[in-house]
Amino acid sequence: MERSLRAARRATYVYFVLCGTLMGAWVVHIPAIEERAGISHATLGGLLVLLGAGAFTGMQVAGRLTDRLGARVVVPASGMLCGAALALPGLARDPWTLAGALLIFGFCNGLLDVSMNAHAVHVEKAYGRPVMSGFHATFSVGGVLAALVGAGTASAGLNLAVGMASVGAAGIAIALASARALLPVTPTDERAGSAQQGAEASPAADSGGATGRVWLLAVLALMIMLCEGAANDWSALHLKDVLGAPAGTAAFAYGVFAAAMTIGRLLTDRLVARFGSMAILRYGSATAAAGITLVVLGPWIWAAFAGWALFGLGLSGCVPQLFSAAGHADPAAAGANVSRVAGLGYVGMLAGPAVIGWLTQRLALNHAFVLLTLLCLTACGAAGILRTAPQTPSASESAHSSH
Repeated sequence: MERSLRAARRATYVYFVLCGTLMGAWVVHIPAIEERAGISHATLGGLLVLLGAGAFTGMQVAGRLTDRLGARVVVPASGMLCGAALALPGLARDPWTLAGALLIFGFCNGLLDVSMNAHAVHVEKAYGRPVMSGFHATFSVGGVLAALVGAGTASAGLNLAVGMASVGAAGIAIALASARALLPVTPTDERAGSAQQGAEASPAADSGGATGRVWLLAVLALMIMLCEGAANDWSALHLKDVLGAPAGTAAFAYGVFAAAMTIGRLLTDRLVARFGSMAILRYGSATAAAGITLVVLGPWIWAAFAGWALFGLGLSGCVPQLFSAAGHADPAAAGANVSRVAGLGYVGMLAGPAVIGWLTQRLALNHAFVLLTLLCLTACGAAGILRTAPQTPSASESAHSSH
């Protein structure tokens, strides 16, 4: 059992890397795709709404399918569909075909995102200790891998469509090859387990209470991921427009934020095991609030770099805890619950840049970031929700149950 569990964990890492790579492969080719389709930046911005709409819809579908069919079926199928869909934007030659391609690719990416997170919840439960943040860290690794592959294919002069199709084909093969290692968890198994534990469940664990908690977790995910989305699009512009940094220096602002996010997620699981998920959300969001406040008030470039690093480090462990808590709230509905948190969080990720952009029509950019401080402080104050959320069993409990 231990060998199969380790294999399932490795396979889950593979799917997270795959998801990050496939999404990253689209991102790094955006300039070439925009040129090939003959569209402006403004048109591309509108088409990206379709990508987000497709992803949100795919997330909701994936939640129900995963609970009904099991993650072992839905995860590899989603990975193969997402790999196949990656080729579509590279083939688009006008706004209409690109619109359809992004809608389909977004839908398939949403399927993979939620189904692999639902499987990660099962793996974490079987391990009996926190492992969710490590999975999210490897998603970022996939983005780095996509950037390296994209740079290599571009320097080699490889045709855009061929390059994206090649990455997609590799993704299909990887998704198929990794399928057998996934946990054979079925909804029936989970419901049976839940029924056996029903007599021991606390009144707070009823389905109505669990659903209410999940939606509160989803609102927190929206706030945290809105902050992430704002950092993605506005960190470099802050250094350039507010502090007058050269474009090359300003670009490092996002790099510092992303690196801090990745490092934080690699460390978070150990911290959760020692201090608990509530502490990660509370002190992580407080650290993020301090970081973005430093960005707002700091008049120096080095202070801005420090602020963005603290912001990324603080936010890094928050979303994985929300996903994990949602999945453990009701094991029989892990997919649906994760889809609610992921879906609303994704809305926040998309809305973040737009909300900050709207505020800049009335405020200076750094003053608009005060909203992010307020959202982080709100998450800090609401962290107590993770105290009442069902927790994964302790490592000692898992070891005892395995004998």
